[in-house]
Amino acid sequence: MPYLRLAIPSPLRRLFDYLPPQACDSAALIPGVRVQVPFGRREVTGVLIEVAESTEVPPDKLKSAIAVLDTAPPMPGSILKLARWAGNYYQHPLGDALSQALPVLLRKGEPCEYAHQHLWRATADADIAQLGKTAARQRELLLLLQEHPRGISEDAIRAEGGQTSLLKKLTEKNLAESFIHKPNTDHHSDQPLHEVPLTLNKEQQQAVSAITATKGFKPFLLQGVTGSGKTEVYLQAIEHFVRQGKQALILVPEIGLTPQTVARFKARFNLPVMVLHSNLTDRQRLDVWLQAREGVARIIIGTRSAIFTPLLNPGIIFIDEEHDTSFKQQDGFRYNARDLAVMRGNFEQIPVVLGTATPAIESLYNAQQGRYQWLKLNQRAGNALPPTFELLDIRQLPLADGLSTPLIQQIKSHLQQGTQVLIFLNRRGFAPTLMCHDCGWLADCRRCDAHMTLHRKPYHLHCHHCDSQRPVPVICDHCGSTELKPVGAGTERTEEALQKLFPEFPVIRVDRDTTQRKNAMQHIMDRVHQGLPCILIGTQMLAKGHHFPKVTLVAILNADSGLFSADFRGMERTAQLILQVAGRAGRADHPGKVVMQTHHADHPTITSLVSEGYQAFAEQELSQRISAQLPPSMHCAMFRAEASHQGVAERFLRKLRTLLEEDILQPQGVQWIGPLPSPMEKRAGLFRAQLVLQSRDRKALHQQLHSLISAVESDPDARKVRWSVDVDPVDMF
Repeated sequence: MPYLRLAIPSPLRRLFDYLPPQACDSAALIPGVRVQVPFGRREVTGVLIEVAESTEVPPDKLKSAIAVLDTAPPMPGSILKLARWAGNYYQHPLGDALSQALPVLLRKGEPCEYAHQHLWRATADADIAQLGKTAARQRELLLLLQEHPRGISEDAIRAEGGQTSLLKKLTEKNLAESFIHKPNTDHHSDQPLHEVPLTLNKEQQQAVSAITATKGFKPFLLQGVTGSGKTEVYLQAIEHFVRQGKQALILVPEIGLTPQTVARFKARFNLPVMVLHSNLTDRQRLDVWLQAREGVARIIIGTRSAIFTPLLNPGIIFIDEEHDTSFKQQDGFRYNARDLAVMRGNFEQIPVVLGTATPAIESLYNAQQGRYQWLKLNQRAGNALPPTFELLDIRQLPLADGLSTPLIQQIKSHLQQGTQVLIFLNRRGFAPTLMCHDCGWLADCRRCDAHMTLHRKPYHLHCHHCDSQRPVPVICDHCGSTELKPVGAGTERTEEALQKLFPEFPVIRVDRDTTQRKNAMQHIMDRVHQGLPCILIGTQMLAKGHHFPKVTLVAILNADSGLFSADFRGMERTAQLILQVAGRAGRADHPGKVVMQTHHADHPTITSLVSEGYQAFAEQELSQRISAQLPPSMHCAMFRAEASHQGVAERFLRKLRTLLEEDILQPQGVQWIGPLPSPMEKRAGLFRAQLVLQSRDRKALHQQLHSLISAVESDPDARKVRWSVDVDPVDMF
């Protein structure tokens, strides 16, 4: 008797055996199909891994599956292989990893088909005269079907006032028929372009030639200074592949970048360009997923989770802004879409291009080691000049809401010349916190080791770590004084100050608070692209890939934040952010200037970044990491634990460390640090601790993790804490 071995979405790292459902066709039992099964008190959708001839579970204890939901696996073999590899590599339960690789509706057991895949139409020889005068409703329905010779869905019939219950009667009378509608897959394949490509400079041409000459798998690091025309390289490389009937997948770090990227691609290509991100409904996501799987969608642009999108004819994968930490999932299934893209390219034997102006140190290391082919674009497109940098030392200078007088003068000068100004401040809200002027009390979050941010619109205190909110107090919680003052400046406060200083110019704020509504970002971009003088103020949302041709001055207000971070990647992030923001200045025929307000104008990192550029900084940073035995020369994993009482999480991790110390089968070269309280120990009401494992040998590290996780899962104390494993963590918090 065959037994079904299933991966079930649950925290348990094992497979589950079931009996086949009653009246099940054995031909439908193909690995990869979805199977609905009872699991505890609920019904869940699992994925069939194999059909086994034997089981270790007594047959009388086995439950029968409820139904096999598919006739063929929804995921192609390559995606199934990728999800299984990712679950294994990131030490995540296989059932959950496979579930995350599927669209939400498929996880819920919905049919693997389009929203309006089943359509109705009148038969070729249908005649209204065949229906008697008394069958008025049936006549109305048949007339409606005849008005839609290409077919109409049941939803649309209901919307038109038709009765879908009568379709059966029309079918019995051979007046109506249902059919499965498939989108057209031969869309504009003869002429894939809308517009003529731009003329490439020598560096761009070399990059396109290297990418398009690739046969099979090859990873590229495309490092181009901001404004060097990386997107044009993407477009022309993609043209080469779509002309061969292939598909392209482009990953971008944030939803905010997709509208402009999609607009650029749709303007160039006479082909279906589809988008996948979290602002779509579950239904829309499944439809795009199916169109990609069936080869209808030729170009797919998406955020992190789009890495699991199946392609009928995979041609090439691009990761735009590859250094961005948004590609790493920070909870649950903690995969890195950038690294999975390289793995997928290997499985599907296609090229993968990682594009950025400021490569992650790991990618730079891979390029230096020869694992990635390194393509460089050092020349700005159209011979635009790189921006000039000015370090504005604000020590002992008076600041008005974070703005110094010399900076205000420069803003005024650029606006009077008819150009635009961008102010970068990586702090949302009105002020970073509220302080009592009499006793020094600070408005701290009651659930986190963090200050609450003061917001003006609406007026409240907000913790951006756990999302808790409370009214602004009238008196100090500590001494009862009414002298409560905002401390520091956030985007709201700086916006208010700039509106008072420059009342004749519009001030446009771009942060999470102003871009929550649908299409809000697009409206802001449209306004800026009108080219009228204005001041843009925003957080790092503004730093990523946006094209502002009329911005000639970029001002960075808190350039020092991140220089003294507890995370060893703090310096790298600061450098990337500074240069990404700086890259918004001076495109086309408008030379740009970047002014950085700093209390550390003589700091070696800032001075070398400004005078020698990112490459010199990154090479220096890489050599320091290697000598300090930090990633990327070491492979790293982190056990995190959190509990509602202080010390419990740390005690649990100490038990793990004891297991490590006593393990006589421990692989060679695995080291550990901790357990230690997390840099922010209390977050969202829970106390957190961490234990770091590292090794030069990736295989040894994974072997150790596997045995440690097995021990933890059988430990009853593990249920008293919430614990997780993060392989290749991108932050140490």
